[in-house]
Amino acid sequence: MEQKIKREVKIFSGNSNLPLARAICSSIGLELGKCTVSSFPDGETYVKIDENVRGEDVFLIQSTCPPTNHNLMELFIMIDALRRASALRITAVLPFYGYARQDRKDQPRVPITAKLVANLLVAAGANRVLTMDLHAQQIQGFFDIPVDHLYAAPVMYNYLKEKHIEDLVVVSPDVGGLKMAHAYSQVLDAGLAIVAKRRKNASEIEAVTIIGDVKDRNCLLVDDLTETAGTLTEACALLKRNGAKSVVACVSHAILNDLGIQRLRKSNIDEIITTDSVPHPAIEGLPIKVLSVSGLLGEAIKRIHNNASVNSLFEFKGGRTS
Repeated sequence: MEQKIKREVKIFSGNSNLPLARAICSSIGLELGKCTVSSFPDGETYVKIDENVRGEDVFLIQSTCPPTNHNLMELFIMIDALRRASALRITAVLPFYGYARQDRKDQPRVPITAKLVANLLVAAGANRVLTMDLHAQQIQGFFDIPVDHLYAAPVMYNYLKEKHIEDLVVVSPDVGGLKMAHAYSQVLDAGLAIVAKRRKNASEIEAVTIIGDVKDRNCLLVDDLTETAGTLTEACALLKRNGAKSVVACVSHAILNDLGIQRLRKSNIDEIITTDSVPHPAIEGLPIKVLSVSGLLGEAIKRIHNNASVNSLFEFKGGRTS
């Protein structure tokens, strides 16, 4: 009997963010693919794909959050395993793209590691990349394969709309985040302000001045990424000194280390809104609201598989979210 040609979709995940991977599968009615990902006694990563993927459209979910190097190697090895198992197309789904801050030579004799990671993904066998809220959008140009760049903004907007914050002004903690802050202000019908800052080193910054009116206003700080929380806490302190009533921080990727947690506990930030693009263990004493992007990523996976538009996911009020 002649068999019909068919292409199925399968989703696999590394160990970096299994809860998000399961939530994505649940949102689109699929089961997470079976694979074994473990370590040898010497620390080397072992991978085995435990089901047939020949000729299938495969999506591999892996956030390259800490431990970044381990999660990256896990991703590369899984892609190689899928390629050698004859998967028709492999899409690397990176809810968080590590090394994105190393996107240019800002000092002599330093690497452009974001480009190196892009090269390694292609060399491993990825045919396509799906990621969210890149720290620098030009990273899309580091790839010679298609890149679908999602924004967490629709998920954030829905939550913020429900809060009905009055006298709202959206604040960018630096000049680089102005485009994102402007998009939030347009959709939320809010004012816009910018914090001018000076970076002392990798973990310390100094907020210098504010461009815009924040006196007696409720402020929404928006940023794509925080780790040591220096930018957020310094900006919050400056906003408070300039008469802000309240400060809420909205961050797509909150990869908080011990220093960041300590700073946020001491700060006057009323609430931190973030996503589950990276795992978030329970942290006492921090008012963190974690929103899920599983539905957003699941819908993007469906559209990519069906060759439909991903761009239309981000159209609000007749315009773009970012």
